[in-house]
Amino acid sequence: MARKLMHAVQYDRYGGGPAGLKHVEVPVPVPKKYEVLIKVEAASLNPVDWKMQKGMLRPIFPSKFPHIPETELTFGTDCFLLMVGAATDVAGEVVEVGNGVKNFKPGDKVVAYLSPFSGGGLAEFAVAKEKLTVPRPPQVSAADGAGLPVAGLTALQALAQSAGVKLDESGPRKNILITAASGGVGHYAVQLAKRGNTHVTATCGARNLDFVMGLGADEVVDYKTPDGAALKSPSGQKYDVAINCALSMPFSAFEPNLSPNGKVTDVNLSFGTVKTSALKKLTCSKKQMVPLILVPKGENLDYLVQLVKERKLKTIIDSKHPLSKAEDAWAKITDGHATGKIIVEP
Repeated sequence: MARKLMHAVQYDRYGGGPAGLKHVEVPVPVPKKYEVLIKVEAASLNPVDWKMQKGMLRPIFPSKFPHIPETELTFGTDCFLLMVGAATDVAGEVVEVGNGVKNFKPGDKVVAYLSPFSGGGLAEFAVAKEKLTVPRPPQVSAADGAGLPVAGLTALQALAQSAGVKLDESGPRKNILITAASGGVGHYAVQLAKRGNTHVTATCGARNLDFVMGLGADEVVDYKTPDGAALKSPSGQKYDVAINCALSMPFSAFEPNLSPNGKVTDVNLSFGTVKTSALKKLTCSKKQMVPLILVPKGENLDYLVQLVKERKLKTIIDSKHPLSKAEDAWAKITDGHATGKIIVEP
């Protein structure tokens, strides 16, 4: 029996920006073994979305056209999850489960990071792996939940794994720099960092200084001022870890302000970042560049959802857009000046 059709947004070639998106009717995906079918209530966009469409990640992403934004990396006939792709963040309600699913049933509210083998988040329905799907309690709205998977997990991994910050205020004190702190990853990173024993210096635009301070940063610098451009701490701190959420910032911009064994964790994976990282290791430099490749885990996503439930973490929403006007959301994420997360609602 043919599946019913759903509204989805896709693109079929590189480039084109918002105008390159196409609204189509496609069959509702079928959940396979260990998968759940979700009626999408909210999805969030991330900068990698427009980069993929622009061709900045080719020939890796996307692996084929037409593309309903998702995450695929293909070598021959095998697929591997390397990093996040477009519209992989969704929240909604389970409407169908595949064989072997034990933890969810139709009617359950959830947050999910979409599988690379299923349809993308810019659609009325999406398929997610059970292991990357977590319960969404009533205290967490669909929009707040949808903001978490890519940006929240990236911030958490950068702090807990790369920076070694213990998020229970134990452990040695660390001086942390977070660039682009008003953006998707940045605004989560500031909040999570302050759950640890840290001093947080943050950079952002002038209009968001008070906003970032309100997230808990100890000091905030306008990145357009001389000190902000030089990444200098107003209190003279040397950074044990710099979490770079901004684009196109070379290691040389951070190095003068790092502590003797300081390192830069760059959440924007690029050839330049990988090259610098390799060079620093080859020369046995005490100051390191670490490219971050997101490894999504269900238990980490559940941890973030629980923090939102307990009002210990906030998803700041820049704007909401209906799926019928996904082009407006795409233009917003491409512009690069969103405060918090951009949400699309079917």
